[in-house]
Amino acid sequence: MIPIVHHPAYVTEVPSRSTYRWGKNGAIRDLLQAEGARIDWHRPEPMPRRWLEAVHDPDYVDEVLAAAVPAVKTRRIGFPVTPPVAARAAMVPGGTWLAAMLALDHGFAANSAGGSHHALHETGAGYCIFNDLALAAVRLVEEGTVARVLVVDVDVHQGDGTAALTAGRADIATYSIHAEKNFPARKARSTLDVGLPDGVGDDAYLEALERTLVPLLDAFAPSLILYQAGVDPLAEDRLGRLALTEAGLVARERLVARLARARGLPLASTVGGGYGDDVMAIAARHVRAILTLGEAFGH
Repeated sequence: MIPIVHHPAYVTEVPSRSTYRWGKNGAIRDLLQAEGARIDWHRPEPMPRRWLEAVHDPDYVDEVLAAAVPAVKTRRIGFPVTPPVAARAAMVPGGTWLAAMLALDHGFAANSAGGSHHALHETGAGYCIFNDLALAAVRLVEEGTVARVLVVDVDVHQGDGTAALTAGRADIATYSIHAEKNFPARKARSTLDVGLPDGVGDDAYLEALERTLVPLLDAFAPSLILYQAGVDPLAEDRLGRLALTEAGLVARERLVARLARARGLPLASTVGGGYGDDVMAIAARHVRAILTLGEAFGH
């Protein structure tokens, strides 16, 4: 069985003036439910305020939890933070942390949301409110659960928020392979950034991923991988600039799983980006990523 973390709060009403496809998380849930006994469901608790404030500015945490985010930050996020959205924002990081804990026991686990890699210290950005990757990583190392966490981000957009929020830490490393000319215009500095030119396809992408990730894995020797498995490098993605095929995305998950398993590393995945008008097709890609990773880890 594949351990999956999900909470009903992940599926929320669509805020007004939002271009984000909110139905994606409900569709992911439904597609995973259709897998029946293959899925082992787990429900998270909200990330405690102490840990939210260990990464994000306490005033910003207050603004989000009170659903009182000022207009300038609302514009950066891309949608209003209503009370249901605020509840979701606190729940998703708890889900990524729980997925990591489950991965330590089972080798692999997935959060059915998350990957909010653009959220910064004092504000959200790019459809991200709280940075669940940074929050989970910081909590894991500061509670002494693991010694070192590596965040591997394969979303088409650079994981700028995660890099900024964990910069200078010896116990957290960040890796981002992305379209160099894509959002954000101003990049942060990850431990290792692999910026690709527009139009890179399957073979060149997979070669670059393995060639650059292997040395970092071996040099940093993490205890756990947090994996941002965005599916927006797909050629047809509305916000992507790369040219991977569906088969290329599957090969990417198998490659990352193979590298992790060869080193005995547990891996917890998050959903990340995937954009377009066909919500079910996008959700199916995210579910395929989860199932491919689960199968590669022997579930």
